[in-house]
Amino acid sequence: MTTPLLVFDLDGTLVDSAPDLVSALNFVLDREGLPPVPVASARKLIGAGARALIERGLEQEGRSKTPDEVSAMTDDFIAYYAEHIADETRPFDGVLAALDELSGQGFNFAVCTNKLEWLSKRLLDRLGMSERFAAICGADTFGVQKPDPVILRETIRSAGGVLSSAIMIGDSGPDIGVARRAGVPVIGVDFGYTPISIEELKPDCLISHMEKLPNAVAEINARRGGG
Repeated sequence: MTTPLLVFDLDGTLVDSAPDLVSALNFVLDREGLPPVPVASARKLIGAGARALIERGLEQEGRSKTPDEVSAMTDDFIAYYAEHIADETRPFDGVLAALDELSGQGFNFAVCTNKLEWLSKRLLDRLGMSERFAAICGADTFGVQKPDPVILRETIRSAGGVLSSAIMIGDSGPDIGVARRAGVPVIGVDFGYTPISIEELKPDCLISHMEKLPNAVAEINARRGGG
């Protein structure tokens, strides 16, 4: 029998990484002579990968760069961020307890993120969380990003799971979209990073704290006859 699998987004779902991501963004903006973006407003820019974060940061400042210039900024961003990846990033409150409880119930876990795979693994290593996940897959793992369903389907396969017993957990449009396109139910969290209210995206369940995750998982499995 296949072990049921919970697939998590990373930034804004498992970990509050905004301070370190915004610090890296402001590092590259400063080198361009641009003012820093406040963490509070930049939280909504996170979620589609490093390049998109920089493009959104430039747009917020009313500036534009050529594709080659953005590529160079992205390289500088990644180099800086890799060295400061866990300066302030921490798991959201309740995450570790929820993982412990769900692991005890027989669930396996995976990460499906638009962050680069090696950065995702480095971050989870630094936080002492990597061993909890059967697979950690990023934007470069399969050559596609969320919401392309390939990344979720292949993450589930890599973790030894199957679509029929998997659930996605995320905080933004790409997470809801990838789950819908892959035919997997999705739990939304309302404490993450999204320019559009997670309620408007209509996940199958919505939680405001990770302590509620085990109950949400049980609710979804009950709906589909899995428990």
